[in-house]
Amino acid sequence: MEYTKLGNSGLTVSRICMGCMGFGDAKNGQHSWTLDEGHSREIIKRGLELGVNFFDTAIGYQSGTSEQYVGRALRDFAKREDVVVATKFLPRTQEEIAAGISGQQHIETMVNTSLRNLGLDYIDLYIYHMWDYETPLYDILEGLNRVVQAGKVRCIGISNCFAYQLAKANALAEKEGFPKFVSIQGHYNLIFREEEREMAKLCAEDNIAMTPYSSLAGGRLSKHPGETSKRLEEDSYAKFKYDATEDQDNVIIGRVAELADKRGVSMTEVSLAWLLAKVTAPVVGATKMHHIEGAAKAVDLKLTAEETAYLEEPYVPHKLVGVMAQNTPAAAKEQHVWSTGKQEIEK
Repeated sequence: MEYTKLGNSGLTVSRICMGCMGFGDAKNGQHSWTLDEGHSREIIKRGLELGVNFFDTAIGYQSGTSEQYVGRALRDFAKREDVVVATKFLPRTQEEIAAGISGQQHIETMVNTSLRNLGLDYIDLYIYHMWDYETPLYDILEGLNRVVQAGKVRCIGISNCFAYQLAKANALAEKEGFPKFVSIQGHYNLIFREEEREMAKLCAEDNIAMTPYSSLAGGRLSKHPGETSKRLEEDSYAKFKYDATEDQDNVIIGRVAELADKRGVSMTEVSLAWLLAKVTAPVVGATKMHHIEGAAKAVDLKLTAEETAYLEEPYVPHKLVGVMAQNTPAAAKEQHVWSTGKQEIEK
């Protein structure tokens, strides 16, 4: 395993971040592949054995049970100072807004709940899960500043935002003396490269870590075109994101398969090796042992310039989908549905 600094923070993270959205009590989730605590612990333990020290979860995953499973496993299998734990907070609910609960009060409640779920004294990386158009940015940043000053959070990150929003937030934070966002968790992989337009350039200039989700496109970049699985068949949200561009994406996926055969490695290794050359640490969801084992192997695979160009050449622009397609003021009220736990948040 390789390790690196997380942007401008003092955190040292493994190049692979284990995505824990698939862990949690299934009755509190929407996914048939959600793992129970026993199987979740096995995968977390295996990740630690492979050198993974970076774990990503969220209060919105399976009503907080993902945080609970991750916290218990890490307390049992690792020293606190040896792991970097990231979790995310949701926007205010419509009920909180109506009751006059401020963004600062909301963040205080969210962080305290996550700390209880995780069974930890502090969170290493606390992530603003999605832009909240109904809460002033200053209110969010001051709330985050308070939990950092209280020692409950070490560093802050952001997810599902546009480059201009991240730049605006960090400029305001610098002006007010608040902590800046040190990382961005966006949608980025070999068949969805829209982050390269502006976000990647901003992050390179300001040393903001990129820790993208959907790094294997819901499993598409780890399987040959036409090959299927239970998750590929049942993941309706991933279908929504990728089915419209299936034909053009399959050209790239076919090249991943071709290169994997040529190099004698898995498609997972090729796809993640490409992404690892672009970002700090991709978030890789793991619900089977070979998922985390393949991800760890990818760190050792280095693609040539010719191989990289071959993989990238067929790409065509994609429309924004999912959370980012709804990241507008007009969709703000719809976003708040997710914060009630009635709808699963896509990572």
